[in-house]
Amino acid sequence: MRVVGVMPLWDEEKKSMWMLPGYFEGIKAAGGLPVMLPLSKDVMELDRIFDLCDGFLFTGGQDVSPVIYNDTPLEGLIDTCIDRDVMEKYILDKAIAADKPVLGICRGIQVINASLGGTLYQDLRLQHPSTVEHHQQPPYDAPSHEVTVIEDSPLYDLIGSVTLAVNSYHHQAVKMIAPTLQAMAFSTDGLIEALYMPDKKFLWAVQWHPEFSYMTDPNSMKIFQAFVSALE
Repeated sequence: MRVVGVMPLWDEEKKSMWMLPGYFEGIKAAGGLPVMLPLSKDVMELDRIFDLCDGFLFTGGQDVSPVIYNDTPLEGLIDTCIDRDVMEKYILDKAIAADKPVLGICRGIQVINASLGGTLYQDLRLQHPSTVEHHQQPPYDAPSHEVTVIEDSPLYDLIGSVTLAVNSYHHQAVKMIAPTLQAMAFSTDGLIEALYMPDKKFLWAVQWHPEFSYMTDPNSMKIFQAFVSALE
């Protein structure tokens, strides 16, 4: 059974790490073994963690600090966690170099893009107002809007459709795509909803939340299955 290192969620007020069960359960349902990683910037610790894991899941959570992509903080920026940003960039760079599979979800797509030289909308209400519902109310496994899937992308090969109904809960998003990444899906208001890195075993990132919908949406489960299959 392959081990997936899952990036920890951080509660600044309680000074504690925590985890949404859907990340773990989605990986387990696909046949992987999830392990929550410690929050650390210690290179020796991170190198050891890296060696123990076959792949990595980059989870949701805090806003990505604009420091990572050389931007000035705007009014709409909420809480950030620079320790997460630094840790995740370090693990991401090592995973790419070693061609270990990576899946990014929500913040995951944002920190992956920013770490590789792309930029972000810090707050969609200020920078990209739209009638598309990107910050839905519960239940979070229900679809919020549709995305258009690019036909010659790996995501299209997986689901076999140019349209996909997704859930959505975010206020930041990819703005300029990093040079080494390519888009796989867009929302109807032009936001980038999925990215991948060509010529790698598996480096995918999606803006929606398959960890909430994998039990009710077969396409969400397919994403977890594709990720875990790439660990072999």
